[in-house]
Amino acid sequence: MFRRNATTIRVVFKGRKYISGSPLNTTHIIYRRYHPPTQLQYLAWKNTRSPITMQLSRRLHTSPVLSGEEIVSAPTFPDSVSSGDVKFNKKEGDAVAMDEVIMEIETDKTALPVMCPGHGVLTKFFVKQGQAVKSGQKLFSVNVTGVAPAKAAAPAAAPAAPAPAAAAPAAAARPAAAAPRATAPPAVVKSKAAKAKPPALGALRIADPTKAISGTRTEHPVPMNKMRKRIAERLKNAQNTTAMLTTFNECDMSKLMAFRKEHLKTFTQKYGVKLSFMSPFIKAAANALMDQPVVNAVIVDEDIVYRDYVDISVAVATPRGLVVPILRNVDSMDYPKIELAVNELAKKARDGQLSPADMQGGTFTLSNGGVFGSLLSMPIINLPQSAILGMHAIIQRPVAVSGKIEIRPMMYLALTYDHRLIDGREAVLFLRKIKSGVEDPTSILAGI
Repeated sequence: MFRRNATTIRVVFKGRKYISGSPLNTTHIIYRRYHPPTQLQYLAWKNTRSPITMQLSRRLHTSPVLSGEEIVSAPTFPDSVSSGDVKFNKKEGDAVAMDEVIMEIETDKTALPVMCPGHGVLTKFFVKQGQAVKSGQKLFSVNVTGVAPAKAAAPAAAPAAPAPAAAAPAAAARPAAAAPRATAPPAVVKSKAAKAKPPALGALRIADPTKAISGTRTEHPVPMNKMRKRIAERLKNAQNTTAMLTTFNECDMSKLMAFRKEHLKTFTQKYGVKLSFMSPFIKAAANALMDQPVVNAVIVDEDIVYRDYVDISVAVATPRGLVVPILRNVDSMDYPKIELAVNELAKKARDGQLSPADMQGGTFTLSNGGVFGSLLSMPIINLPQSAILGMHAIIQRPVAVSGKIEIRPMMYLALTYDHRLIDGREAVLFLRKIKSGVEDPTSILAGI
């Protein structure tokens, strides 16, 4: 329904009024729609004779006149996610602002923020802290007033101490004498029965048991969050399902380090991100997967499924746990595209903004324990994949080069694979292909 006068158009949509600041043809409707928990979206509707351009959308500023209760429900989860646990960021009665995060829904893959639909007051939660919720379940209600909450006032300055009475000129010229030190009164000796008992061990104030050990010799059960439970299930499932075997090799990082040092400044200036060691390893792994398709395959029931694409998962450690966002179609990407994609996914992982789609799928995984100083490890396969590469710390070690002992920057590589599908020959050839690509990074650029 439309109401129009000389200066404004009012659009009433589902009982809400939206006012534009300039007259428009009535065939054009632009309105602001709330769609929790995603960010506020602007939708433009048009007829076939009068398309609305982006310039027009930017020129029209809509300000909603809203009132009444607004109920927010859980978003639609992807097929791989059945439920999530809620974590409150606000409490009932709080003044809230539009697009403010009211709660987070922690799934086994990521945490989904749930936004406030408008300025107002949070009136009621329909779920409890930590409760598992499903898609479409009611979460909370907001009394939308359209008035932004006032910012907290700065604390009032402490009143100044009263100025002392004017002293004699001679006294004012002398430096102030130090105040006499207070003397404690003599202690009163009490009977042994009157002496205070030491506090009970359980009554002592204990720091966060997940951050530090306070030495109280007590135990503090902390429920596992949904992500940690899922990680535990997947790791144990991989051990129970696959026949895991690990093969090792070592990699001379001299040429790659020289290559990075030579091109780092130009690369950073051109693309806005630093050239790291991850992109050569990711690209080398993609080339090796193209060379050994069986490593890119997976066993499903009684079939071997060969995948005609290369999607590489990169393990990222976050405060919530280990996540593995995915780079799609790495076989068609070069170093700059890989670095930009890795940086974007890493930032989303640190900020807790990864979506389930960012972590769904993948044909191969890279895990870089070297950033934490790991010298050697045997990584566990990330199902439903068949292999995982473990990268480790770069250590200066003596190695034999052309019959002489030289100090070279060396890294151990570990490839864990499903021996039901991948034979030792394919695994060793695959790892050697990665090794050669990293030791001579120009060969990857040349497509060798």
